[in-house]
Amino acid sequence: MGAYLSVMDESWPPKPKWKVDEVPDMTGKVALVTGGTSGIGKKVAKVLLLRGAKVYITARDSRKAQDTVKELSEATKHTPGLLVLDLSDLGSVKTAAEDFLRNEKELHILFNNAGIMGVPSDQVTKEGYDLQFATNVLGPFLLTELLLPTLISTSSRSNGFKARVVNMTSGYHFLSKVDFNKLRDTPARRKTAPQDLYAQSKLGNVIFATELARRYGDQGIVSTCINPGNIRTNLQRHLPTITGKIFGLMLYPLENGILSPLYAATTEEGASLNGKYLKPFARVGQASKGSQDPKVGKELWTWMEEQTKSYTSSEESTSAAPPA
Repeated sequence: MGAYLSVMDESWPPKPKWKVDEVPDMTGKVALVTGGTSGIGKKVAKVLLLRGAKVYITARDSRKAQDTVKELSEATKHTPGLLVLDLSDLGSVKTAAEDFLRNEKELHILFNNAGIMGVPSDQVTKEGYDLQFATNVLGPFLLTELLLPTLISTSSRSNGFKARVVNMTSGYHFLSKVDFNKLRDTPARRKTAPQDLYAQSKLGNVIFATELARRYGDQGIVSTCINPGNIRTNLQRHLPTITGKIFGLMLYPLENGILSPLYAATTEEGASLNGKYLKPFARVGQASKGSQDPKVGKELWTWMEEQTKSYTSSEESTSAAPPA
């Protein structure tokens, strides 16, 4: 019952007190926004460009993304960089990270924003992972791991600005627990409803963000996990028609959805939010009890390291290793 009450509480938040106009000048900062061609990611990228940041956005199809690059350039007078990235493909994640690092020596903000919701349970990645967990959790884990040395070094020489890793989740995480037997293609996973697999991935986001905070907070990393609220985006496109219509009655404008991630990523107050969970809109909340268990955090982190070890070189792993 408590989990459902938490979901309900976050579904109808009070009027926001913090506003986008309070995003500070971001000149000299470099940000990478996954899923930057639509929804929250696109809007966040626009605000950062307007505040003077150098912004990279990612997309699975670079040709389609060129329209977004053009739109953002015309709206902000600044052209974002574009990285081809499919988070469900670990090889693509490694290539995108390498492309970014060939161009940049600093990274102040990583928005792990891209995600999918409610795709049919028979859809898996080419490597055999549940599509939602791979896209929402495993892919972002690998991307973060590959960029950690740069985030850490940037934080150490950024005149007081701590590097931020902003991870997106959902109130659905309260309704789930991680079942390792359902992270790859198994009979148990195929019998699980798409929304339950989505909830599992959103719990994975919180566990990962919390464990990242534990491991790297003392190296200048600020890791937060954000429930942006029930926001009107194309994330709901896979929902059944009736479910989508009912859910649509609970949705808030896109402008509300960018408040928490921008607050965590850009403000002076955000520097003190390592390990925190933010609920709608730009408020510190309390994630599910299970997501905060260090044992669970270590277990999931170890599993994801094992799945991605062939994509991380020994040099990168050593550079980003937590202190003993």
